[in-house]
Amino acid sequence: MRFNLIFFLFITAYNSSLYAQTKADALQDIRIDVIYLASDYLEGRETGTKGEALAAQYINKRFKEIGLLPKGDKGNYDQPFDFVYSNNPHATGGEERTGRNIVGYLDNGAATTVIIGAHYDHVGRGAFGSTYLDGPVIHNGADDNASGVAALLYLAKALNSSDWTNNNYLFIAFSGEELGLYGSKHFVKHPTIDMSTVNYMLNMDMLGRLKENTLVINGAGTSPTWKSSFTQIEKPALDIQTHDSGIGASDHTSFYLADLPALHFFTGSHEDYHKPSDDSPLINFEGIYEVSQYILGLIAQLDGAEKLTFSKTKDEENRKASAFRVTLGVMPDYASKGEGMRIDAVLDDRPAQKAGIEAGDIIVKIGDKDVKDIYDYMEGLGAFQPGDSTTVVVKRGKKTLKKKVSF
Repeated sequence: MRFNLIFFLFITAYNSSLYAQTKADALQDIRIDVIYLASDYLEGRETGTKGEALAAQYINKRFKEIGLLPKGDKGNYDQPFDFVYSNNPHATGGEERTGRNIVGYLDNGAATTVIIGAHYDHVGRGAFGSTYLDGPVIHNGADDNASGVAALLYLAKALNSSDWTNNNYLFIAFSGEELGLYGSKHFVKHPTIDMSTVNYMLNMDMLGRLKENTLVINGAGTSPTWKSSFTQIEKPALDIQTHDSGIGASDHTSFYLADLPALHFFTGSHEDYHKPSDDSPLINFEGIYEVSQYILGLIAQLDGAEKLTFSKTKDEENRKASAFRVTLGVMPDYASKGEGMRIDAVLDDRPAQKAGIEAGDIIVKIGDKDVKDIYDYMEGLGAFQPGDSTTVVVKRGKKTLKKKVSF
């Protein structure tokens, strides 16, 4: 029965391309894409597994249906890459595997190309990267990152029928992101287009939990053009929060490190991050559509502009994060506007939970380090090693509390 349902959903998605796309049509496509990619049938889409291959097959067919040209290796959409898998980052050796990026091209005959990407892999049954401690269970990754892939497919369809033709568009569904940006690193090292023609890169990772209409845009300092462009976009009541750094835990980082302007669109972390509970019923499908409309607005705004200038960001130059040897076990609220680092979720059985720190607390000091933002928090955390203890000061409502933390 499950296979029949998935087959029905895929056929419905395929047929949806046969008529003009209204908002209702777009929402249907987005919903179907997320539900299929986040189904148990794909077993968590771990890179180099059957589940990843099934997801890749689906994205291949969607690219073809939309009308994108194959731009992977050997005239295909697929761009394979080999890697050694281990669920222990400190181990030597491991299992040889092959992952694959899926690459499609919209050729407008332009001199420059915009790269639009989203990773489609996830953590499988949680052997690595999971925040769930009760054994191997399928992690469907509806928000992380079926939501971003659904937006990628919607943007491809919209741009294929748009008048914004002063750039070509390269759409990439990356794999291996969860293991360490493997797919995007491979593409940058082995590009299938001339990288000197790339105008800018847009990355969508975790767009499925829009709350309070807050959209976070990371990488806003990677070109002097970005922020002025943001202010000129007609947006449907979205509250835009920007962070300058081009360095982050998603695929835009690979392009930033290749000296390309790159943005990461993100609707915030949550307590279901890397847990089996990150599933389709919790997705804000309307939110994915609204964020996609904003991204289209940005593309339209830049369509007649000159090629963007790249800028290194202050956070990368002056405030490099320390190599972490310990973790507090919290999910930061990247959309928070206030001073300090607000906690969106506290992970089970980690130092923060054991110390009595709660979701909603705002960290204002860790050890001797005052915390005004997430970068101060990272610098403070980098001063400790396993076995150390320290005091973390948090604000909880009107109260200021001191919590003893052991790493």
